[in-house]
Amino acid sequence: MGMDLNKLMKQAAQMQADMAKAQEELAHETVEASAGGGMVTVVVSGDLVVKELRISPEAIDPDDPELLADTVTAAVNEGIRSAQSMVQSRLGGMLGGLGDLPLPGM
Repeated sequence: MGMDLNKLMKQAAQMQADMAKAQEELAHETVEASAGGGMVTVVVSGDLVVKELRISPEAIDPDDPELLADTVTAAVNEGIRSAQSMVQSRLGGMLGGLGDLPLPGM
């Protein structure tokens, strides 16, 4: 029994359109992460763009700028991990058997 190439091509095109739509929607969804006991908070979109960074005044110690830098770095990294997880959970199901492959930017 041969494969119907036209049907396969239509399915691939539909899957591509569905993925593009989901990725566009994810660009408008965000996750929030924090570090330093909430002293630094970051909001990251589903397309892995940092949308907002909030720093509590108490986190700013002129004598220890390295601590603030480390806290910002930790919050941003956690925000990116959370956004990647959101993308994976949303798009992973669409990929079916391909769900174990890394997604772009991951």
